[in-house]
Amino acid sequence: MLKSKFDKSKLPSRHVTEGPERAPHRSYYYAMGMTEAEIHQPLVGVATCWNEAAPCNIALNRQAQAVKRGVKEAHGTPREFTTITVTDGIAMGHEGMRSSLPSREAIADTVELTMRGHCYDAIVGLAGCDKSLPGMMMAMVRLNVPSVFIYGGSILPGRAPRVAEVPEEYLNRDLTVQDMFEAVGRHQAGGLSDKALDVLERIACPSAGACGGQFTANTMACVSEAVGLALMNSSGAPAPYESRDQYGEASGRAVMTLIEKNIRARDIVTLKSLQNAARVVACTGGSTNAGLHLPAIAHEAGIDFFLDDVCEIFRDTPYFVDLKPGGQYVAKDLYEAGGVPVVMKELRKAGLIHEDCMTASGRTIGEELDLIDREADGRVIHPISNPITKTGGVVGLKGNLAPEGAIVKVAGIAAADQVFTGPARVFECEQDAFEAVQKRAYREGEVIVIRNEGPAGGPGMREMLATTAALSGQGMGKKVALITDGRFSGATRGFCVGHVGPEAAHGGPIALVRDGDMITIDAIKGELSVALSEEELTARRAEWKGPRDTIYASGAIWKYAQVVGATYKGAVTHPGGKAEKHEYMDL
Repeated sequence: MLKSKFDKSKLPSRHVTEGPERAPHRSYYYAMGMTEAEIHQPLVGVATCWNEAAPCNIALNRQAQAVKRGVKEAHGTPREFTTITVTDGIAMGHEGMRSSLPSREAIADTVELTMRGHCYDAIVGLAGCDKSLPGMMMAMVRLNVPSVFIYGGSILPGRAPRVAEVPEEYLNRDLTVQDMFEAVGRHQAGGLSDKALDVLERIACPSAGACGGQFTANTMACVSEAVGLALMNSSGAPAPYESRDQYGEASGRAVMTLIEKNIRARDIVTLKSLQNAARVVACTGGSTNAGLHLPAIAHEAGIDFFLDDVCEIFRDTPYFVDLKPGGQYVAKDLYEAGGVPVVMKELRKAGLIHEDCMTASGRTIGEELDLIDREADGRVIHPISNPITKTGGVVGLKGNLAPEGAIVKVAGIAAADQVFTGPARVFECEQDAFEAVQKRAYREGEVIVIRNEGPAGGPGMREMLATTAALSGQGMGKKVALITDGRFSGATRGFCVGHVGPEAAHGGPIALVRDGDMITIDAIKGELSVALSEEELTARRAEWKGPRDTIYASGAIWKYAQVVGATYKGAVTHPGGKAEKHEYMDL
């Protein structure tokens, strides 16, 4: 029998490849054309979220082949498999969005089950759309195997043609799907013709790849590098670039080095590395969804890193990377300016990075940053000594309306506009709010409250981009505020507060608010409050009739609602790393 250079006696795949009793298993491998040498090498799962649902995932299949070449070059045997993904841009604004956050758990669960069932020794995971990135990283940390993450890359920006139908403000600038959602609001308000909308929708998304601004996918792609699970600079190149193949091959080789050195996912994902990741989210004005996904990734490792902890880092991190939706530039521009390595190099200058954290390359963050000779360009990446604002682009809030916290993106919002007081206009679900916005059945100065959209009460914790984009398209983005126990797309802009906890379905104060109650959002002090006494809140709670009934009484979304936990802990669905009684790698 041919021998591998790796010691299979200590790897999970020994259970399916080694010894006379595994002859039936080996016969399956021979049936797939594997050689004897390949069977006795480490088996590496190459997991993708490839599908034909949207451009974010369409290139993952091709990129996986590059990863497999890298694994093979380094004397490993890649075994490709796929899992689901729900693409938020397609799911947005209708009942399909309830499937989005539960899909994160389904991705983590199915990757775990595939790895366990086939006894794979390591994983390279490729993901392209919002929930698939944290879902894949959660599986890596849960399994605690040698792991390398690679992002599928961002979409190229669109450019509008100079034709009579398209207004001047859409010309000579990069367009993203955010512009399309906001164009809907403008069209409804009579400011955009049918023909202009038709032209714009055909050019806004010109290639494969995930949404181009610092929305959730690109935010979590930056997290993958900052937390150490991805090779440095691997997240930046747009999906169509051939250079992505080089990162894929390098990731395949890297995972074999991690096997050789027995460096596992939890050697990389630590409290310090999660803090590094939160820094990068803050300084890039990243998606508020990071406040949900970072605690969930931490949970898999048995680390307490909750919304409060994330927001504490946001509070004292300068915002210095000028990206959409709050800023001007897209992911392609960040890549051309040096990407996450240059951003982290700036953070290091201010002493805001833990340099001793291990990465997927086998080197520490500090050692990786020592290799970077580029500096901030002053356009996309500002020097940290001269930031856009002195505090992070995302802020945590607490108060009598959100005892467990809430989160708001303030990147691109002037300090003078970061305090808002107004009467509540309450809606029991997103659809009611969207219809009211379409009819302009709200007033300037109001705080729109959308409740019953939390993880359990929604169920599924929908994103509200259709509603917030319609407000922006109507020119009301700065004239009203919005709070919800649901969440927002990374493309949301305006004064929009999400993740209000406890959620309405769990009897949180947001369930007790009535039309006309005066609500104050103060992103400078970090407060979210309603002008009601504790006595009045107690009296209303006694009158509360319990959570709103939903149409989901069976199936995956019902099951998710039964087990999902608090938003501030990441809306997770199992006990996590603290409850484990075994290590998969050591079975």
